[in-house]
Amino acid sequence: DTDVVWLRNPLTKLSLNETDDLQISVDKYFGSRRPEHNLINTGFYYIRSNNKTISLFDKWYSLKDNSTRKKEQDVLLDLLRHGVVTELDLRVRFLETRHFSGFCEDSKDVGAVTTVHANCCRHINAKVRDLTAVLRDWKRFKAALTKYPKAARNITRSFGWSRHDGCLNSWKPQTLT
Repeated sequence: DTDVVWLRNPLTKLSLNETDDLQISVDKYFGSRRPEHNLINTGFYYIRSNNKTISLFDKWYSLKDNSTRKKEQDVLLDLLRHGVVTELDLRVRFLETRHFSGFCEDSKDVGAVTTVHANCCRHINAKVRDLTAVLRDWKRFKAALTKYPKAARNITRSFGWSRHDGCLNSWKPQTLT
């Protein structure tokens, strides 16, 4: 997605297990491997190209193109919850928000986070505002590590992301003026 900021190389946090067909980020990480227990988001995903994933994309995009009032993420979520994993014998890994953070669930571990997704946000202006704050926070964190390398553990432990006020406020009803 274009509303994802890469802070580090996320590919290093993907499973090297060649049996995983799809690795996908989530809004909240529950630790379950079951598709119906996860709120996926398509901000970041990694697909291993094979006949199973080609079938998944064929099914997903044919449904997406014929769905009204549904985003592509919602169509994929419906497919996952209604048995496409079993039907196609897919191996799916849901990515931890510790590494693949988002506004729905911030990573508490700045030392591990690789990407930040402006999910749970309604408007592009709010996303840009809050992702700009993420970059400012990241630069502040990296500068502190550079300036005080011996205090890295304390800096990492005490780090906190700025509130995502733009996105939080994007859900409030807009008043006409």
